[in-house]
Amino acid sequence: MRRRLDIQVLSSTATAKIRVMPEFLRAKNVLLYYPLADEFDFLELCDCDKNFYLPRIDGENLLVCPYSCGCELQTSKFRTLEPCSEPVAPQIIDFAIIPCLMADKKGFRLGYGGGFYDRFIPSLGGDCVKVVAVPQMLLVDELPVEKFDCCVDKVVVLPAITSR
Repeated sequence: MRRRLDIQVLSSTATAKIRVMPEFLRAKNVLLYYPLADEFDFLELCDCDKNFYLPRIDGENLLVCPYSCGCELQTSKFRTLEPCSEPVAPQIIDFAIIPCLMADKKGFRLGYGGGFYDRFIPSLGGDCVKVVAVPQMLLVDELPVEKFDCCVDKVVVLPAITSR
């Protein structure tokens, strides 16, 4: 289903929705992710007057590293681009956009199976607003949940715009 989506149009739609969220407008330190081919691209948000960060894989964990357009990036073992900058404490993040394949109405997400974000989310400060964006067709009533799964605070639902 994801491969049929018009990711470019959906990325723009999701970015526009996030730009006007009160939680995003209040945020000073925002965690994004560098998108894979079939993931939403939120890097357009970097034109806002905020501090931006990207995750970097360190063994089984994610580190939070400063990011700005044009900064040096390296390819991870999962073929994502990651910043080379020195990591900071994850507790400074006050708005985090988390990747997902699909989500449920309770805020649980289906990731890629590595558990990186489920281990990472608890390290974010209690005031951090955690968000995922999914097209309507990939939002379900309930996903199977295990004890280590973490939910997000907000699910941004998008129309299912296809390109193929």
